Amino acid sequence: MKKPFTIGITGGSGSGKTFFLQGLSTHFKPSEMCLISQDNYYKPRDQQPIDENGVKNFDLPVSIDRETFLKDLLLLKSGQNVIKKEYTFNNPSATPKQLEFKTAPILIVEGLFVQYFEEIANELDLKIFIEAKDHIKLGRRIKRDQVERGYDIDDVLYRYQYHVMPIYESQIEPLKHYADLVIPNNSNFDKALEVLKGYLATLLR
Repeated sequence: MKKPFTIGITGGSGSGKTFFLQGLSTHFKPSEMCLISQDNYYKPRDQQPIDENGVKNFDLPVSIDRETFLKDLLLLKSGQNVIKKEYTFNNPSATPKQLEFKTAPILIVEGLFVQYFEEIANELDLKIFIEAKDHIKLGRRIKRDQVERGYDIDDVLYRYQYHVMPIYESQIEPLKHYADLVIPNNSNFDKALEVLKGYLATLLR
């Protein structure tokens, strides 16, 4: 079997990675495209690093189970499906789903560190970096973390200032210069989405 064409999508928290993927996936059948997110590979809460104020920091590379992440990526590239329990952070109202990732001709790997982890980056055929202005990313982060993950506003702002931005500036943003495609997402990414959709459709043919 021919190995899947593997795309890595990264960018800062709130840049719109997930929204971009949702828009892209609507143009392809499940049998044509598989999406796998780093968000489901966080280590358990009791293994997360804690900062000097006793707050768990989910925005460090060590927060991710990179070994399992790589293992599952390689399984998918070899033609095997993967079963993974959804990671729900600390949202007590969320019931984790049993996720099934089915191998497909196009494999998309998404997350903060998919290009930072060298062993993951080496498996990518195309590297995409999505960026947005800081105030826009913050607004999106507030909306997501309050609604989906149950954090209060003070917690969201604290994490953004002391966890999110330092790691973005030091370890995520520099990766932009090694990406094959940089997509700005301050308002929309419609044209970039059309270009990528057309390119992938050509690959499938």
